[in-house]
Amino acid sequence: MPPGEWHEVTMNSEWEENYRAALLETNWSKMDERIHAADSAISARLHELSIDHGGTPEEKQRIQDASSALSVLRHEVAEWHGSQAGLKQA
Repeated sequence: MPPGEWHEVTMNSEWEENYRAALLETNWSKMDERIHAADSAISARLHELSIDHGGTPEEKQRIQDASSALSVLRHEVAEWHGSQAGLKQA
């Protein structure tokens, strides 16, 4: 990197990769699996942070934002599953 030139460094941690995969999944039948993987990876990272008191405030905010978004996505998937059940009964 040339002196004085600034480059943004993006961390691609496991929880972020799993979260991104859940957000980008287009197959509704695979969404539960993707959400579960993201939740598990976030829980593992939060456990790591609790043990070593590490992480940045920015990462902690991203985790909080991701958890909120997964909650919304989980609700949308539940509604989709409900609509699919209704179609099967009709």
